[in-house]
Amino acid sequence: MAPRIPENLLEDILGRLDIVELISGYIPLKKAGGNFKANCPFHQEKTASFMVSPERQIYHCFGCGESGNAFKFLMRHERMEFPEAVEALAKKTGVILPEHDNPEAQRAASLSNQIYKINELAATFYQSNLQAGAAQGSRDYLLNRGIKPETIKEFNLGLATSGWDSLINFLRSKGVPLSFMEKAGLILPKDAGGYCDRFRNRIIFAVFDIRGRIIGFGARVMDNSLPKYINSPETPVYVKGKNLFGLNLSKDFIRDSDCAVIVEGYLDFMIPYQEGIKNVVASQGTALTLEQIKLIKRYTHNVVMIFDGDTAGQIATLRSLDILIDEGINVKIVPLPKGMDPDELVRQQGPASLKSKIEHAGSFFDYKLELLKSRYDINDAHGKSKIVSEMLSTINKFDNAILRGEYTKRLSEEINLPEHYILEELNKLRPGVSFQKTDQAGLQKKQSEINPAEKLLIKFMLEEKDLIAKIMQELSPSDFQDIRTAKIVSVMQELVLQGKNIQPSLLMNYFSEDDASQLVCETMFMPDLSEQEKEKAVSDCITRIKVNRLKSRREHLHLEIKNAQLSGDEQKLNSLVREFHNLIKKGD
Repeated sequence: MAPRIPENLLEDILGRLDIVELISGYIPLKKAGGNFKANCPFHQEKTASFMVSPERQIYHCFGCGESGNAFKFLMRHERMEFPEAVEALAKKTGVILPEHDNPEAQRAASLSNQIYKINELAATFYQSNLQAGAAQGSRDYLLNRGIKPETIKEFNLGLATSGWDSLINFLRSKGVPLSFMEKAGLILPKDAGGYCDRFRNRIIFAVFDIRGRIIGFGARVMDNSLPKYINSPETPVYVKGKNLFGLNLSKDFIRDSDCAVIVEGYLDFMIPYQEGIKNVVASQGTALTLEQIKLIKRYTHNVVMIFDGDTAGQIATLRSLDILIDEGINVKIVPLPKGMDPDELVRQQGPASLKSKIEHAGSFFDYKLELLKSRYDINDAHGKSKIVSEMLSTINKFDNAILRGEYTKRLSEEINLPEHYILEELNKLRPGVSFQKTDQAGLQKKQSEINPAEKLLIKFMLEEKDLIAKIMQELSPSDFQDIRTAKIVSVMQELVLQGKNIQPSLLMNYFSEDDASQLVCETMFMPDLSEQEKEKAVSDCITRIKVNRLKSRREHLHLEIKNAQLSGDEQKLNSLVREFHNLIKKGD
């Protein structure tokens, strides 16, 4: 997709879409006068405060302040980026996006769609194999692994038989060319020429993307032969490190619980999910990648990791830790006994055991320190040095100075080493680091309450385009004291000069800031006034804003005059005093 989507296409999409229909597909809406209301899907509440306006094509929650148009709702509810939301709604409304004017992009999109269809056919083929009479042994294998018949169906499990060209023959019968089978990663070229099926004599796991499309497959042997698992190669639709197995099923549970339980393999996901632990995803046998972590961040900033207790699992956990912390994720870890995985734990000890371990998951600090103690001699100086070095490599990832301080203090206590030695080593890792970001965040002032006169004028301008020109004859955007209202008024003024539409649902596409969009929506749900009341209110609001502007300027000049007196700048002082007296006369 092109990096910037033309405004006329965004307007076209929103013009064809009914936001009430869109949102009612996710939550039940009830009529409330000219609007609709519901319990907010973005925070817990007992009394409905989430309002949807069919006239304005916007929504606003009076409880948490969440507001927006159809694009924003899809972004928030489905955790999509803006281009993804636009693409999804363009498809829903039949609007053609710029990529379809690009032959190369069109060919790529066509190939991806072909692969999705081929994967669907292959999944159907594998599923029918598993349900055939000759596959009783394979079904028994799954049942013995604790997988219930209904789970087999829910997860689209299948079977690749031992034939060398079974899938090839099936797909050929459906008119699929060999070249497309190869591009989908389902077949392999043979040394002697021709092709064979990639997966043979294995249980097949269909891998879905977040939108529920089959993008690839995993395949597991039913005996002790190696390799135990093989996966689809990278294709135009499948990159292993950019997807999480099961996220299409668990995303809502992760969002509702505000926590993602991360496991390693297909069965590690399926068995807990089947037994009621629904907020789970699988990394598909690898340490987490940055792309996978960004997917998780769409739904939660809290993670519990449960990788296998063997060496490979420990290494994968340690590699993932630093990336998770770098991305601002709160990480906890469930250590498992060597040779044990979540799948076996649930089958041997029951789901309650795994749930308890998740609830009592330990911190990254405890996990990594215990692991390092098992590798290095804590009573040896060199051993202590190794432990401190590796612990600090993770502690150093925290931007928050308080957290770094707490963890270095704990490390000092755990290994019986004076804290100043550890801090000295930590400082070596942070040469010249500026803590400006953290300090600014701590000192940032809470935004002040917006002047009601400014909010009311925005409502009037959004309701009547003709009022914008009238109001802007009296006021400029700089007269609005709040940065949010000034931004909105400035954009509206510019759009009017360009002859463009300023409907609320379209206006918020011009703001990257959530608070500006929120303010637009909030004003639209303010009580309506009669024409007579509105005329007087417009006049009163303009007067009040002018008075506030003069008052603010006088206060600013008063401060500048004090500074000029202190600095002894007579010329500047006289100029400021004259301006101050002129402002006083205007206010009289």
